[in-house]
Amino acid sequence: MSKVKWTKEQEAAIQTKDCNLLVSAAAGSGKTAVLVERIVRRILDEQQPLAVDRLLVVTFTNAAAREMKERIDLALTKCLREDPTNEWLQKQRLLLNKAFISTIHAFCLDLIRQNYYRLTLPDGLALDPAFCISDDVESALLKIEVLENLFEEKYKI
Repeated sequence: MSKVKWTKEQEAAIQTKDCNLLVSAAAGSGKTAVLVERIVRRILDEQQPLAVDRLLVVTFTNAAAREMKERIDLALTKCLREDPTNEWLQKQRLLLNKAFISTIHAFCLDLIRQNYYRLTLPDGLALDPAFCISDDVESALLKIEVLENLFEEKYKI
Protein backbone atom coordinates (compact mmCIF):
# COMPACT_ATOMS: atom_id res chain seq x y z
CA MET A 1 0.00 0.00 0.00
CA SER A 2 2.57 2.59 1.10
CA LYS A 3 5.76 3.57 -0.66
CA VAL A 4 7.56 4.30 2.62
CA LYS A 5 10.88 2.55 3.21
CA TRP A 6 10.32 0.63 6.44
CA THR A 7 13.07 -0.70 8.70
CA LYS A 8 13.37 -4.45 9.11
CA GLU A 9 11.65 -4.25 12.51
CA GLN A 10 8.87 -2.02 11.22
CA GLU A 11 8.23 -4.30 8.25
CA ALA A 12 8.06 -7.30 10.62
CA ALA A 13 5.49 -5.47 12.78
CA ILE A 14 3.46 -4.60 9.69
CA GLN A 15 3.49 -8.08 8.15
CA THR A 16 3.13 -10.33 11.22
CA LYS A 17 -0.21 -12.17 11.11
CA ASP A 18 -2.30 -14.57 13.17
CA CYS A 19 -1.17 -13.32 16.56
CA ASN A 20 -1.58 -10.42 18.93
CA LEU A 21 1.08 -7.78 18.52
CA LEU A 22 2.54 -5.18 20.86
CA VAL A 23 4.36 -2.31 19.15
CA SER A 24 6.54 -0.44 21.60
CA ALA A 25 9.12 2.16 20.59
CA ALA A 26 10.38 5.63 21.44
CA ALA A 27 8.42 8.78 20.70
CA GLY A 28 8.74 9.86 17.09
CA SER A 29 9.92 6.46 15.89
CA GLY A 30 6.94 5.85 13.60
CA LYS A 31 4.71 3.62 15.77
CA THR A 32 1.51 5.23 14.54
CA ALA A 33 2.59 5.00 10.90
CA VAL A 34 3.52 1.32 11.37
CA LEU A 35 0.21 0.48 13.05
CA VAL A 36 -1.81 2.34 10.42
CA GLU A 37 0.07 0.53 7.65
CA ARG A 38 -0.49 -2.80 9.41
CA ILE A 39 -4.22 -2.14 9.81
CA VAL A 40 -4.72 -0.97 6.24
CA ARG A 41 -2.80 -3.93 4.83
CA ARG A 42 -4.94 -6.30 6.91
CA ILE A 43 -8.11 -4.65 5.63
CA LEU A 44 -6.85 -4.89 2.03
CA ASP A 45 -5.47 -8.44 2.33
CA GLU A 46 -6.84 -10.38 -0.64
CA GLN A 47 -6.60 -13.84 0.99
CA GLN A 48 -7.85 -12.95 4.48
CA PRO A 49 -9.28 -9.43 4.63
CA LEU A 50 -9.99 -8.25 8.15
CA ALA A 51 -12.91 -5.96 8.95
CA VAL A 52 -11.78 -2.86 10.80
CA ASP A 53 -14.44 -3.31 13.49
CA ARG A 54 -12.87 -6.67 14.42
CA LEU A 55 -9.66 -4.99 15.62
CA LEU A 56 -8.65 -3.85 19.07
CA VAL A 57 -6.07 -1.07 18.90
CA VAL A 58 -5.10 0.66 22.13
CA THR A 59 -2.87 3.68 22.64
CA PHE A 60 -1.99 5.78 25.64
CA THR A 61 -3.56 9.08 24.64
CA ASN A 62 -6.84 10.21 23.12
CA ALA A 63 -4.85 12.30 20.64
CA ALA A 64 -2.95 9.21 19.41
CA ALA A 65 -6.17 7.21 19.03
CA ARG A 66 -7.82 10.08 17.14
CA GLU A 67 -4.76 10.47 14.90
CA MET A 68 -4.71 6.76 14.14
CA LYS A 69 -8.37 6.76 13.09
CA GLU A 70 -7.78 9.84 10.95
CA ARG A 71 -4.77 8.25 9.22
CA ILE A 72 -6.68 5.02 8.57
CA ASP A 73 -9.56 7.04 7.16
CA LEU A 74 -7.16 8.94 4.87
CA ALA A 75 -5.58 5.69 3.66
CA LEU A 76 -8.98 4.09 2.99
CA THR A 77 -10.16 7.24 1.22
CA LYS A 78 -7.06 7.16 -1.00
CA CYS A 79 -7.71 3.49 -1.84
CA LEU A 80 -11.35 4.32 -2.63
CA ARG A 81 -10.26 7.06 -5.02
CA GLU A 82 -8.26 4.42 -6.89
CA ASP A 83 -11.13 1.90 -6.78
CA PRO A 84 -14.40 3.81 -6.14
CA THR A 85 -16.69 0.81 -6.73
CA ASN A 86 -14.98 -1.38 -4.12
CA GLU A 87 -17.84 -2.23 -1.75
CA TRP A 88 -15.51 -3.82 0.83
CA LEU A 89 -13.54 -0.57 1.16
CA GLN A 90 -16.72 1.48 1.33
CA LYS A 91 -17.98 -0.72 4.16
CA GLN A 92 -14.67 -0.55 6.04
CA ARG A 93 -14.66 3.22 5.86
CA LEU A 94 -18.16 3.27 7.37
CA LEU A 95 -17.18 0.72 10.03
CA LEU A 96 -14.19 2.80 11.10
CA ASN A 97 -16.45 4.73 13.48
CA LYS A 98 -17.29 1.42 15.22
CA ALA A 99 -13.66 0.26 15.35
CA PHE A 100 -12.23 -0.02 18.85
CA ILE A 101 -9.28 2.31 18.46
CA SER A 102 -8.93 4.07 21.78
CA THR A 103 -6.84 4.49 24.90
CA ILE A 104 -6.10 1.55 27.15
CA HIS A 105 -8.16 3.38 29.80
CA ALA A 106 -11.22 3.60 27.56
CA PHE A 107 -10.88 -0.08 26.65
CA CYS A 108 -10.68 -1.12 30.31
CA LEU A 109 -13.60 1.13 31.23
CA ASP A 110 -15.70 -0.42 28.46
CA LEU A 111 -14.72 -3.90 29.65
CA ILE A 112 -15.73 -3.05 33.23
CA ARG A 113 -19.05 -1.55 32.09
CA GLN A 114 -19.86 -4.68 30.10
CA ASN A 115 -18.92 -7.03 32.96
CA TYR A 116 -19.54 -5.02 36.15
CA TYR A 117 -21.86 -7.75 37.50
CA ARG A 118 -18.95 -10.22 37.50
CA LEU A 119 -16.64 -8.00 39.51
CA THR A 120 -16.33 -8.23 43.26
CA LEU A 121 -14.72 -5.52 45.35
CA PRO A 122 -12.26 -6.41 48.13
CA ASP A 123 -15.01 -6.17 50.80
CA GLY A 124 -17.09 -8.72 48.89
CA LEU A 125 -19.40 -5.95 47.72
CA ALA A 126 -20.61 -5.73 44.15
CA LEU A 127 -19.67 -2.91 41.85
CA ASP A 128 -22.45 -0.36 41.43
CA PRO A 129 -23.60 -0.49 37.78
CA ALA A 130 -23.97 3.31 37.86
CA PHE A 131 -20.28 3.83 38.69
CA CYS A 132 -18.45 6.68 36.97
CA ILE A 133 -14.91 7.85 36.49
CA SER A 134 -13.97 11.14 38.06
CA ASP A 135 -12.40 13.88 36.00
CA ASP A 136 -9.27 15.78 37.06
CA VAL A 137 -11.16 18.49 38.95
CA GLU A 138 -13.33 16.01 40.84
CA SER A 139 -10.26 13.91 41.70
CA ALA A 140 -8.42 16.94 43.05
CA LEU A 141 -11.42 17.93 45.20
CA LEU A 142 -11.75 14.38 46.55
CA LYS A 143 -8.04 14.29 47.44
CA ILE A 144 -8.35 17.58 49.34
CA GLU A 145 -11.42 16.30 51.18
CA VAL A 146 -9.72 13.04 52.16
CA LEU A 147 -6.58 14.89 53.28
CA GLU A 148 -8.61 17.33 55.39
CA ASN A 149 -10.55 14.45 57.01
CA LEU A 150 -7.30 12.59 57.68
CA PHE A 151 -5.65 15.59 59.34
CA GLU A 152 -8.79 16.29 61.35
CA GLU A 153 -8.94 12.68 62.57
CA LYS A 154 -5.23 12.29 63.32
CA TYR A 155 -4.71 15.65 65.02
CA LYS A 156 -7.76 15.74 67.32
CA ILE A 157 -6.99 16.88 70.84
